[in-house]
Amino acid sequence: MAAKVAIPGRAGVGEGPVWDAGLQRLHWVDIPAGHIHTSDPATGRTTSLRLPTQVGAAAPRRGGGFVAATTEGFASVDTHGSMTTRRAFLPDGERMNDAKCDRRGRFWAGSTTMDFRPGSGALHVLLPDWTSRVVLEGLALPNGLGWSPDGRTFYLADSVAGEIYAFDTADEGPWLSRRRTLFRLPAHTGMPDGLTVDAAGCLWVAVWGGARVARISPDGDLLGEIPMPVHQPSSCTFGGPHLDTLYVTSARDGLELSDDDPAGSVFVVDEAGGAVGLPSATFAG
Repeated sequence: MAAKVAIPGRAGVGEGPVWDAGLQRLHWVDIPAGHIHTSDPATGRTTSLRLPTQVGAAAPRRGGGFVAATTEGFASVDTHGSMTTRRAFLPDGERMNDAKCDRRGRFWAGSTTMDFRPGSGALHVLLPDWTSRVVLEGLALPNGLGWSPDGRTFYLADSVAGEIYAFDTADEGPWLSRRRTLFRLPAHTGMPDGLTVDAAGCLWVAVWGGARVARISPDGDLLGEIPMPVHQPSSCTFGGPHLDTLYVTSARDGLELSDDDPAGSVFVVDEAGGAVGLPSATFAG
């Protein structure tokens, strides 16, 4: 399996890829630039919405437009890029980071401090009525959210801690229990960043600073790794008509690179070992 550039770019921190099956497009963000991108992998063409704030992640809304996890909290964004802050509760020095919708249409998002201070991060859930609650505290840099195919296990990476956690959960309510460490990355090998879960229940994890994507079993076993041509792969998702194509975002932030270095682009891995992804969910609010 080899990765190649699918969507050329120079994102500071490309993140949060979401496959839109209806449009056959990939939505993704550039966090520091405040951009929500929509890309057509068939042509490489990208259209962008520019927000007046940093955006950790965004997901389509069922009624159109996007829900966004921003510096301030949560916002709605229409198809023309007009942003309305719906929940502003984060203090100065904090921002939202990675986020993802569950199949009940709730938007889960991790908050962090700008310096990624251990213990200062939290996990939030935005409900369809635009109220939110804190589900988990004591984190540093929440990342890589996902659910098992049956929805009974929730996964969350804390990049600074180098750990991927598993929790018991349920569709009926946004609660978590029985936290355990599923997988731990030694610090010198990189940090677990964004992730996706395939139809077999395996986790595909972008390893920031490790130039690879790791595949991990639901039992926490390392099943394989895909080398990446960039140092900072940041997140991944399955897309394409059959959800059998792996898209991987990447970042240029903090690196001294030549102009022609592909970091900041979106990469593609065709037929990723026969794996098939799960459909992306939309926000019900």
